[in-house]
This record gives sequence, structure tokens and C-alpha cells, in this order.
Amino acid sequence: MDPAMATGGGSIPNVHSNTDSSNKTLLKSQALYKYILDTTVLPNEPECMRELRLLTDKHERRNMATPPDEAQLLRMLIKLSGARNAIEVGVFTGCSLLATALALPDDGKVVAVDVSREYYDLGRPIIDKAGVAHKVDFREGPALEHLDALLADEANHGAFDFAFVDADKPNYVRYHEQLLRLVRVGGAVVYDNTLWDGTVALPPDAPMSDHDRRISAAVRDLNARLSADPRVEVCQLAIADGVTICRRVV
Repeated sequence: MDPAMATGGGSIPNVHSNTDSSNKTLLKSQALYKYILDTTVLPNEPECMRELRLLTDKHERRNMATPPDEAQLLRMLIKLSGARNAIEVGVFTGCSLLATALALPDDGKVVAVDVSREYYDLGRPIIDKAGVAHKVDFREGPALEHLDALLADEANHGAFDFAFVDADKPNYVRYHEQLLRLVRVGGAVVYDNTLWDGTVALPPDAPMSDHDRRISAAVRDLNARLSADPRVEVCQLAIADGVTICRRVV
């Protein structure tokens, strides 16, 4: 992000105000990003993922969607880990959810939590058509409450192999504590938007909207906590808007 992003009128736009989901990348070269998409991502994108991506691109809040390169990463991580049971916090139209459901075995399950069913219902017909709806357990409402409900049953402690979080950033640190009790040792918790368009590396006096300043501070706090957390091994990737993979070791 350009620190000098303030406009002539003095207004400072949110860094993610650009609703073109094709530009949701930290790469400075759009040509390089297009090369990656055209060479290794889009040729291997399942048709149902393409259909949902194109449907979501028509939505006014389309920049909330998981981009195709990140969806490809999620599918690969799930297959490499042999995950069978997953949790997703933040669903929107279901791009990441469909990627997860496709990668899970036929008897796998993903508990998917979102505060609103409205967006999920847009993508649900495509999830149905893809033949993976039986793997999805959608739960509407605040994620903190749903994760607490899962934790209330001791049978769920360490019962999940994989979790993906793409929701309200200020609560990420709270989700982390809940998910580390739900995901087994050796399992993974993946956080989205952990570089927030590069704002995490800007100086304190950099021009930034109030929204971005609040979210950037929350993300920096999360990154510091994850790096110092002895219960996980951490790998931060500059893919999409920043993806952090945490492998539970304790």
C-alpha cells in the first residue's frame, strides 16, 4: 500500500475499498499475478469453484471473497494433512468453504460459521450441485458463541484437523484460544488477511482510514502473539492479503 494514499480532498480510503477481487494480492506486479493465475491456478480450478467465483464477482462486496490462488492453497493444505474434520469461521458466499469441502474425503465434515446466512445462501446452490453439501454443517450466528458451544462437549476437544478463519479481525486472538482446544495436535489453524494490504509494516504516522488503523493494529497484535506462541509452529505467507498457517504442536 502507498503511504501517500490520501487524496487531494484529504479523505483516506479503506485499503480494501477496491471491489475488484482479481486484484486481491500483495504482489506489486499485476502481470506476475496474472501469470500465476493463468499458469497454475485457473487451469486447475474446479468448474464449480469457477462458477462460484464468477457469481461472487457480481456481488457488491465481492472483495470479501477468497481469491482463487488462496482457495488452491487451502485445498492443497487439506489434502496434504489428510484432514477429515474442519472448521471455518467466516463464510460469505462460500468460496473457501467449497474449496474445503472439495478437498475433504467423502465422509469428511466442515462446521461453517457465519453471522449471516444471506451470503451463504447465494452460493449454496453451487455447493449442492458440486455434490459436497453433505459435508457442510452451516451454523448461523456469532462465531465465539458457536465455538464455545463446540467446546462445551469434551468430545470435540482435539476432534478437528483443520480450521480456516476469515472473519472479524479484532476477534482473531479470541478465536485462536478456542480453536487451539478444538484442533488436534498436528492439526492446522489458518488465518486470512494477516498482512492487511501491507499496512502492518507502515509507520505509526502513515495516513490511514480509522477502519484500517483499527484492523491493522488488531492484525499486528495477532501476528506478534502467534509468533510468540509456543503451542504452534507458524508460517506467514504473502499470498492474497496475507495468510498465516499455525500448526498445533502442544
